Amino acid sequence: MPRPRIPAPSGALVLGLALLTGCGTASPAGPEREAPAARASPSPSCTPAPLERRAAAVLVVGIPQVTKADEELGRSVVDLGVGGLFLSEPNVVSTPQLTALVSGLRARAGRPLLVSTDEESGRVAVTREIVGAGPSPRRLAAQQSPAQVRVFAEQLGKRLAGVGIDLDLAPLLDLDAGPSRGIVGDRSFSADPARAADYGLAFAAGLDAAGVTPTVKHFPGQGRSTTDTHLEGGVVAASVEELMRTDLLPFQRAIDAGAPVIMLNHLSYEALDGDLPATVSPRAYALLRSMGFDGVAMTDSIGMGAVNLRWGFEGTAVMAVQAGADAVLATDGSQALAMRDALVAAVRSGRLPEARLDEAAARVTALAGGDPVAMSCRPAKVPKLDVPLSPP
Repeated sequence: MPRPRIPAPSGALVLGLALLTGCGTASPAGPEREAPAARASPSPSCTPAPLERRAAAVLVVGIPQVTKADEELGRSVVDLGVGGLFLSEPNVVSTPQLTALVSGLRARAGRPLLVSTDEESGRVAVTREIVGAGPSPRRLAAQQSPAQVRVFAEQLGKRLAGVGIDLDLAPLLDLDAGPSRGIVGDRSFSADPARAADYGLAFAAGLDAAGVTPTVKHFPGQGRSTTDTHLEGGVVAASVEELMRTDLLPFQRAIDAGAPVIMLNHLSYEALDGDLPATVSPRAYALLRSMGFDGVAMTDSIGMGAVNLRWGFEGTAVMAVQAGADAVLATDGSQALAMRDALVAAVRSGRLPEARLDEAAARVTALAGGDPVAMSCRPAKVPKLDVPLSPP
């Protein structure tokens, strides 16, 4: 059922979940004649994981150049307790090598651990060494039906799942009909919102059918800008009403279909928090939640110039979680300890509400297949994608 028109967001950060009701106190045990003093001192029914562990749980980090599970960087980030890993081209040598790397790090973790990559097909294809080269999303939409793209993505997803990858940072729902090699360019399925949604959701459904969680990106739409946020910041002047008529429509379709993960971009939007990139903008996350999204909100990599040149890894990580991010992506895992410690310090100083960190850690833990209550004493349930099959 279509959702009602989205109201313009307020400036307040939308938290969306209440504290776990079970984290109160246990009922006193024993017969009624038990001494009043004993009944007056019940023990807590829920103890969250240590603050350091909860802070680490929101981080999804890369392990540059690591190809074997016993290499130092891989061991250190897993031991730190990060919520997930990100695999890039230097991590990929062969199918047996990548399988051994992932399985070895998971065994070391001894807990549910997200393993992600960036496989859009086309020019952004981190794992092409094992999944093969594929057509760009624009070419897929031009040459195949949504049903065929669903099958294509399922086959791709099976190859990813076969080496242990369970989260793909794809598909794009950004709108673009400009030059193929543009910042978005042929990574976009279409400039038409309905067509982009049809094909993007077909791709997402194919991944999901293969057991790989899709990540739709880059909210609230990156196609209006030619700025490369890997290098610098950019500003989008469109009003929220304009975005709702165009860029946001594919995201609304994805949310209505149960998208589990949505990635935000590093562009700034005059209609939201002005000079703040969406990844650290409370109004951007408020807008996303007002559209009905209750899954995992993830940042684009915070090593990118648009944010990193302004606040560094530590400052950006804290600002993102403050604003409403659940998962903080950083392709450079050597920064994981500093980011973890910055989040801990922000909670202890009162700058970052502990409840906000708990909410984020619970959602990422649930996405990884862990127990969010054991992590944060909070329930969390990740939406399940449900995209009806389209005619062949």
